[in-house]
Amino acid sequence: MSKEKDADTITELGEDGKLHNITTKAGRLAMELASEKKRLAQELEELQGEYDDIKPLTPTGTRDWYVKWGAMLLCVLGVFLTSGKMYILGQLCYFFSAIGWIYVGMQWSDRALMIGSAICGTAVAMLLIDNPDLYLLFSR
Repeated sequence: MSKEKDADTITELGEDGKLHNITTKAGRLAMELASEKKRLAQELEELQGEYDDIKPLTPTGTRDWYVKWGAMLLCVLGVFLTSGKMYILGQLCYFFSAIGWIYVGMQWSDRALMIGSAICGTAVAMLLIDNPDLYLLFSR
């Protein structure tokens, strides 16, 4: 048997006259690193998929995004105005906030958002219509 040594493999001439390659330690390490790299790439791909599943789907910079944030600010403003005994302005802010949220619900095809906002908006509108005394408080 004759042996020829190369950088990564040892070639051996067998008794049958055929050449056989025997992988060295460096070659085995390279194969292990390649398989580890492949495993880590698959794990990264799985983690990316999980992240894509849980990241927020709300678009930014679109018309419905601006309406959503405007309606939220109107709602908060309505809370503070009502707390400050400016009932008419507070209720008007609530009403316009409800209209904004109905629009957002229509854009997102979210029935719960539309129904909840429509009910709240209707209740506020009924309060404004049925209580003219609130207008007197506003005019003072």
